Amino acid sequence: MTSATLSPARLFIVEDDADHLAALCDLLDAAGHVPQGFSSATEALAALDTATPALILTDLRMPGMDGMAFLRAVKALPERDLPVIMLTGHGDVVHAVEAIRAGAEDFLEKPYDAAHLVMVIARALAARATRAEVARLQGALAGDGPEILGESRPIRALRDRIAALAPLDIDVVITGETGTGKELVARALHDGSPRARGPYVAVNCAALPDSMVETLMFGHAEGAFPGAGPARPGKLEAAQGGTLILDEVEALAPPAQAKLLRALQERSVERLGEVTARALDLRVIAISKTDLRAAAQAGSFRPDLFYRLAGAEIATPPLRETGEDIALIFSHYAQLAARRYGRPDPEPGWAFRRELLRRGWPGNMRELKAAAEAFALGLLDLRADDTPALPDTTLADRVAAFEAREIAAALDRFRGNTLRVADHLGLPRRTLNDKMRRYGLGG
Repeated sequence: MTSATLSPARLFIVEDDADHLAALCDLLDAAGHVPQGFSSATEALAALDTATPALILTDLRMPGMDGMAFLRAVKALPERDLPVIMLTGHGDVVHAVEAIRAGAEDFLEKPYDAAHLVMVIARALAARATRAEVARLQGALAGDGPEILGESRPIRALRDRIAALAPLDIDVVITGETGTGKELVARALHDGSPRARGPYVAVNCAALPDSMVETLMFGHAEGAFPGAGPARPGKLEAAQGGTLILDEVEALAPPAQAKLLRALQERSVERLGEVTARALDLRVIAISKTDLRAAAQAGSFRPDLFYRLAGAEIATPPLRETGEDIALIFSHYAQLAARRYGRPDPEPGWAFRRELLRRGWPGNMRELKAAAEAFALGLLDLRADDTPALPDTTLADRVAAFEAREIAAALDRFRGNTLRVADHLGLPRRTLNDKMRRYGLGG
């Protein structure tokens, strides 16, 4: 991500050298940001009482309050996420390490490359935006009602589809792979509808015993069959005034499909053992992990029932199509699990996040959530998968495996910054890029 891909950000620049301060402000203004310069840390700290920048860039060595004291003062401010990037002299590497431990986002040694500085700022702003989004997701889930997590194009399209259909009193078919949040979509449709105050009745059609489907779904009169007992309404009546969810609707046997079709056509139901029709006022949402339209065309599901159910259709996207949402949601669930078990917030590294995006996630959100919880407990480590499986039989193979691991570790340490990785490993940039391609370590 470059600065061009982010909204213009307000930046505080703290530098006691007037010429250097002016040059920094000009550079960052040209990069599309809104810099505000300060000649002392005390002046910048006072300005934080009335303004909140997106990022602070400060020199380390300054008269009066130096960069380290300023950093600690900034980090002590309550409920602020202010990334701080430190500028250090050549002999200040020890202090730079101390700054990172004290909470600095990054540091650069003088003299620095202007393009590199702009890139470091863009990366820090992107990291701040990710933290803010994780916090938003956690806040949303802490409230009432369902929340469709993510900001990728497929997820935004899904939310738009839900928002468009929820107020309409029409039946809906939801299809998608296992673990893609079909039940969450159904709940969101109900909660956003005029029926939100009515009952929400969910039926797992695959779990209904064949011998009990009719009575459980449609109810029965007193003494309708041996052992029937008093009259009881079925699930359709139980959803009166609200929403009936038919999960795994494709599992309904043909006789039950036929009776359900009649009930939906007439919006009435006859209990087993009765001849009186009872009026139904409900919305039906059918959920299927199979392509219900294809099943209807193939004859394995009644076509007339499908078209009765499918007043509208929603397809939930698989996790593998949501891109960067994968790492974002993984971090969200990992943090929730860590706090639940009293462990420190986990911090997936660059190489780890890249591996998350590589995986197919056939179990979708359920698999991702389980992996995130295992990671929070220290039971999941993808580092072994950060490098390709190399035959460990010859010296050359073992050297290559070691080299790939070292490059992956450096990429993780420097957050994918190949310029700093090349410098750290003592490699020409082109050689590093060639090795990354050879070992499958590209971003």
